[in-house]
Amino acid sequence: MPDLTPDALRAAVARIAPSRIPALTQHLFEATTNAQQTQSLAPLRAFIHSWAVFIAIERHPERAARLRELERIVDTAEQDPTTAIDEIQQIRKTAEAEAGL
Repeated sequence: MPDLTPDALRAAVARIAPSRIPALTQHLFEATTNAQQTQSLAPLRAFIHSWAVFIAIERHPERAARLRELERIVDTAEQDPTTAIDEIQQIRKTAEAEAGL
């Protein structure tokens, strides 16, 4: 896992999901603006948390594919989403632990 800094997260995203760099950049801009306006670090912490979890998931292609499949199950409501939601929560919890969050 990269350090939990914007630059390190950006470098990791550039390696594993370069198409997501514009979204990361926009999120960082919004977080910085909100932090200044509210005089709070909470928006920056949320940015770090969000992208660290994204990286922890995406650096394992099988895990990332499984998450996308589970999200599809929830979104389409073609079956009871309870089990899928539980598994999504477990994937995110594991990713948070790997990221040190």
